[in-house]
Amino acid sequence: MALGDASLVALRVFREVAERGSLTAAAAALGYTQSAASRQIAALERSAGVPLLERRHDGVRLTAAGRLVLRRAAVVVDQVDAGARELAGLPEDVSTVRLGWFATAGAWLLPQALTALARTHPSITVVTREGSTPALVRALRAGTVDIALISAAPPFRAPDDEIPALEVDTLVERSLRVAVPSAHPLARNDFIDVEDLRGQRWIAGPGDPWVMGVWPGLDERPVVAHTARDWLAKVQLVAAGLGITTIPTSLSEVVPAGVRILPVRGGPAEQRRVLLARLPGPLPEPVARLAAALRAAVLETD
Repeated sequence: MALGDASLVALRVFREVAERGSLTAAAAALGYTQSAASRQIAALERSAGVPLLERRHDGVRLTAAGRLVLRRAAVVVDQVDAGARELAGLPEDVSTVRLGWFATAGAWLLPQALTALARTHPSITVVTREGSTPALVRALRAGTVDIALISAAPPFRAPDDEIPALEVDTLVERSLRVAVPSAHPLARNDFIDVEDLRGQRWIAGPGDPWVMGVWPGLDERPVVAHTARDWLAKVQLVAAGLGITTIPTSLSEVVPAGVRILPVRGGPAEQRRVLLARLPGPLPEPVARLAAALRAAVLETD
């Protein structure tokens, strides 16, 4: 067999697996069983004559051949979908931009940028999706988003090690802060000493608690009182006096009453960047307009 004999179904499954980094997650998204998705990948690998995925305990990773096939598969699937739209008599979808964004960007940057873009360029339609930074990087590689807002922590390495390297533009760099209940003893001053964070009850997200809510520089095993994936739920739990949480400075303007957002003094600086990432190459005008609106929204909030 040759790669040219690969089915469109296999290419769609492969694209979904590449984006989600997991056969199980891809199968669920497509409505397949895992075994059905695995059969499609196996058939595609037989057609290619080489392994396309490296199976690991934490999911799958594309091989060098897999990255090459993904670039072509994304084009094929997009072209077939465009042909289907033409046959159905639907207009060519040249003014739609697919934007990915990480959770906290949706609370401050996204609404402002999209509102401004709708006012200045109403013909551009923006379709958005939330995801973690690793998931959005995979989506860029898979061609299912055109541009993505992602986050980065020191030492600010490239989002991934694949080739070609993603084009990355730093929109803003800000320090992390801590959200505390207004009646909490830590809320009495205009800053928190890092030593005073020891022994506190934390509100974190699922997964690594240091990444998702506990102060990164804490030098003890944290006491996680509550876990919540959603940032709004976290700050509402803080407002109720149930714990404290780490929070990006950008969310300071959208927290509910009963919460103080304070800087931390002492220990290493905890900086985070908001990045705008995309595949290299010329930018279509609608994508460029959206990127400009996001940059302008950051400047307006500083």
